[in-house]
Amino acid sequence: MTAPRTLHLNAFLMNAGHHDAAWRHPASAPERVTDLKYFQELARTAERGRLDSIFFADGLALWGKARYNALGGFEPLTLLSAIAAVTEHIGLIATVSTTFNEPFNLARKFASLDHISGGRAGWNIVTSGTLDEARNFNRDEHLEHSLRYDRAREFLDVATKLWDSWEDDAIVLDKEAGIYADTDKLHPAAHRGEYFGVAGPLNVPRSPQGYPLLVQAGSSESGKEFAAQYAEAVFTAQQTLADGQTFYKDLKSRLAAYGRAEDDLLVLPGIAPVIGSTEAEAKALEQELTDLQVPEYGLAQLSGMLGVDLTGLPLDGPLPDLPEERDINGNKSRFTLVAELARRDGLNLRQLIARLGAGRGHRVFAGTPEQIADQLEQWFTQGAADGFNIMAPVLPTGLTDFVDQVVPILQRRGLFRTEYTGRTLRENYGLPRPANRYAGAAS
Repeated sequence: MTAPRTLHLNAFLMNAGHHDAAWRHPASAPERVTDLKYFQELARTAERGRLDSIFFADGLALWGKARYNALGGFEPLTLLSAIAAVTEHIGLIATVSTTFNEPFNLARKFASLDHISGGRAGWNIVTSGTLDEARNFNRDEHLEHSLRYDRAREFLDVATKLWDSWEDDAIVLDKEAGIYADTDKLHPAAHRGEYFGVAGPLNVPRSPQGYPLLVQAGSSESGKEFAAQYAEAVFTAQQTLADGQTFYKDLKSRLAAYGRAEDDLLVLPGIAPVIGSTEAEAKALEQELTDLQVPEYGLAQLSGMLGVDLTGLPLDGPLPDLPEERDINGNKSRFTLVAELARRDGLNLRQLIARLGAGRGHRVFAGTPEQIADQLEQWFTQGAADGFNIMAPVLPTGLTDFVDQVVPILQRRGLFRTEYTGRTLRENYGLPRPANRYAGAAS
């Protein structure tokens, strides 16, 4: 008999919390954003709830205005290696850019994290989307959007060659004969392409998962096609059930062209759950956070999303005329989502800043634990999600409340695991370990 389908949950951790005013809330701990123990505690909370994974976003510039928010922090691969030492099961997903890195260094770091954690590494593949990042890497302009994805495809091709460069049984450990490794089972990447020339092999043996879990978060046309070809999990921002269903069906329909089945890729929409013992209490917390927002920060963040400088515009006025998506060289899908949200709901700038405060375009839902569980179940059972990217508006309390109050409801409904059943992140996500491309080939 086939086991019933259950959802997957990832905790997206962000400093004091996802709301841009979280750091001002008395329940938050902004003074701990460079405290390793803080993030270790959050990871153990997620593991106590049997969540599949934790995830850190990352950028290669200082995002937003540090005057008004608790910004900056750890490089995620370094942080996740330290978290691996105090956890046993939780998956460890880091964002790393293909635009401002080299395949050999990245492959080495992720193979190391996968060994250190016993097979729990995941890579959120991004192409980077801001001019500030380009200017930190000796460039005056950002690579054009489609070229970033062309580079990302070749980057991933090289990385997988490197992860395969040691066959699983390459290490012999024959002390008597003095043979450590069968060098016939070590393979050069021997890659020479448009963007990269890499000899290989990697200087890290093949890791427990073979490759880290491959995650992607872009929802533009280029992003969806890249995800259909390579990704095993997708983080996406969808505002309504209908939007989620459309995205889910579209993305899954693209898989067959690459010889993949629908179960080969998991769709995990983001949700920022504002939890209260009553609906009124949850709405009050949501309003409390809105009241703590600094408009200057929200305007700057919105300007970045839309590619338009909104400084000085009246907060109670409408959005100005916006460019077309084709003219955006940053995050195209987030631009479109935010622009459509404003148009659909007739939001002025103040209202739009409030709506984006907790999720930056991801769905925000305020309610009781039961109501939040109902929402997750509806999206999961009605073709909009395979699981969710949980974005606690305030940390640590938002994650603790979700684990202690929402997860048990999902477990009672048979929608979520009560114990970990896999050893690796791939196993807990129900995804196969990639075969080594060189295994069984003639020497």
